[in-house]
Amino acid sequence: MSYLCLGPISAGKTLLLTCLQNPDSVNFTSHSVPSVGTNLFTIKIPPLVIDEKEINIKPTPPARKRDLVQVREVGGCLAPIWRDYMNRPIDKIIYVVDTSNLCQISAAGVLLYSMLAEPRLQKAKFLLVLSKMDLAYRQMRNEALLMLQMEKFRKQIAQDITIVQFSAINKEGMDEIYDWLAT
Repeated sequence: MSYLCLGPISAGKTLLLTCLQNPDSVNFTSHSVPSVGTNLFTIKIPPLVIDEKEINIKPTPPARKRDLVQVREVGGCLAPIWRDYMNRPIDKIIYVVDTSNLCQISAAGVLLYSMLAEPRLQKAKFLLVLSKMDLAYRQMRNEALLMLQMEKFRKQIAQDITIVQFSAINKEGMDEIYDWLAT
């Protein structure tokens, strides 16, 4: 399978992938520099741990098919040539949006829609990661989705889009991202 991680400059792509690769390496003092090229991350999917108390509460999670995935991160400054990375079939795309930066959300939406309109990605699965949720206030998720016009576009696009809130600091959303990567 082929995985790409895309998003605008400083959206949190490198921090997300670093956190998924090694969760203990990221804390409140961590930071990264915007990627100017591409990075390749190998992510080991942790084993699924089911708490017996939660079995009656939550539905059974989907079976994981992979233990190890490679994700290519393409820097936001390379957005004009993202299409060049689609010469080979892409199965899944992680698209990262910084929810703490209201000015960036509209621009991120334009880039996202250009990816959704790409004919070579009509069968790709998309993961929309609302990053930096620890810096945003709780209502920011709804505002970000409104600004991205997700409800309107979900009716008009062929791709399957999963939306996850993520914080590298408090590890919110990591289990959902691991599940999405592994299935």
